[in-house]
Amino acid sequence: MAARTNLDNAQHALLDDVAKQIIAQLQEDGRRPYATIGRAVGLSEAAVRQRVQRLLDAGVMQIVAVTDPLQLGLGRQAMVGVKTTGNMEAIADQIAEIDEVDYVVITGGSFDILIEVVASSDDHLLEIMQRVRAVDGVTGAEIFVYLKLRKQTYSWGV
Repeated sequence: MAARTNLDNAQHALLDDVAKQIIAQLQEDGRRPYATIGRAVGLSEAAVRQRVQRLLDAGVMQIVAVTDPLQLGLGRQAMVGVKTTGNMEAIADQIAEIDEVDYVVITGGSFDILIEVVASSDDHLLEIMQRVRAVDGVTGAEIFVYLKLRKQTYSWGV
């Protein structure tokens, strides 16, 4: 347990106010030049590059491209509450193998697992749900279809 605590402390130490400002800059534009970020946070380009690399190496953040499913022809999104029996982690891992599933979390409460799926149509969503329900240990699933996205943010901890 002490090793985990030391790792947690090391990651928290990486998140000083300057690191949070750097992350906020990259959240606005993941391609923002380090020199521009440096001017905004009061560091040199080299210092920003080193700090970003430390954050990446520690797994505190990753820089990715986020796509808009609607622009890609994927007009149907849904959150699905899944009820299970048996090993939830194994079931979650099997569900995570489904390409159209982009989010899997084991939960407490009414559902054992929550998943998010992205589909091109209602027929495609039905086909995905048939694959989810076919996973051994899945006893039920309830679909919550997204009608309109009102907020999506990735600004935790800054």
